[in-house]
Amino acid sequence: MRSKTQRLAVLFGLLISVVFLYFAFSRLNPAAVLDTLRQADPAPILIGAVGYLAAIVLIAWRWGFLLRSAARIPFKDLNALVFIGYMGNNVYPFRSGELLRIWLLQRNFGVPVARGATTVVVERILDGLVMLGFIFLALTRLDIASPEITQVANVATPIFFVGLLVFIVLAARPDWLRALVRWVARVLPARLGTIVTNLGEDLVLGLEGLRTPADLAGTIFASFASWLAAAVIFWVVGFAFGIDNGFIPMLLVVGVVNLAGLIPASPGQIGVFEFFTATTLIATGVPEAVATTYALAIHGVVWLPVTLVGFYFLLRQGLNLSALTGARPVDETASATAK
Repeated sequence: MRSKTQRLAVLFGLLISVVFLYFAFSRLNPAAVLDTLRQADPAPILIGAVGYLAAIVLIAWRWGFLLRSAARIPFKDLNALVFIGYMGNNVYPFRSGELLRIWLLQRNFGVPVARGATTVVVERILDGLVMLGFIFLALTRLDIASPEITQVANVATPIFFVGLLVFIVLAARPDWLRALVRWVARVLPARLGTIVTNLGEDLVLGLEGLRTPADLAGTIFASFASWLAAAVIFWVVGFAFGIDNGFIPMLLVVGVVNLAGLIPASPGQIGVFEFFTATTLIATGVPEAVATTYALAIHGVVWLPVTLVGFYFLLRQGLNLSALTGARPVDETASATAK
């Protein structure tokens, strides 16, 4: 039953990707795309492909701040796990890369699954808030009227702000969470109640990084630094196609595209990425053929190098792509660590 549900979810994601690909390319002349590609300068694209790896390194640096209270893990090891996670998200559905890096964190360093998962959820919320900041900053500087951009911002804003508020409250008042967990544990069978209690404590400890001022400041700074680096890459790659309307529009592109990642699509956000990148650029005055060709190119820049490096690190772990299926039984791993 579970396997059938997963297959239906995968098919649903693929269908969404196909729909967005259709919207992105239905009115486009393939000859215009090929002509734009032939005229592109390869140097900015190559610079972007290498530079984007640096943005991922900054994300690993941020993860270190969130995990510092749980374990002092060497940066090179965190970096490898983050690349593996991005690779998994790019090639498998259900954001399996996140599960894989959490599992490897537990396997390699003994960090409980619930504690590692908490830090990953905090990362995603911080990412969403940075993206919203990019969008709102850009909209105050640009004259844009796009229903797609407005809709993405309207849907994402309450999700991320409520999520951040919940985590800040739980981090500041861990006793509230402990009291809730104890209440739930009392109404459960003894064995299950013990598991819930242990998982709740791991969740409290996973939020420790938000209670330490230095770690919180480092996390926030690294969040903005990593995504500003990504926006610089988007901006640099734009020069390959003659897109020179400034850095602020690229902040808008990065913000919209990443918030659109909330839409359940195929691995790597194929279709969704191209549609929202092209739509945002067109709204800033970039011609449709150029915007769509750029969308294809920048997707390759942020997808291929990270995926290759992540697969290399996966092999260094003594695993291969089939290991991603082994990352699914996270609940069972969590139960084991709670015993």
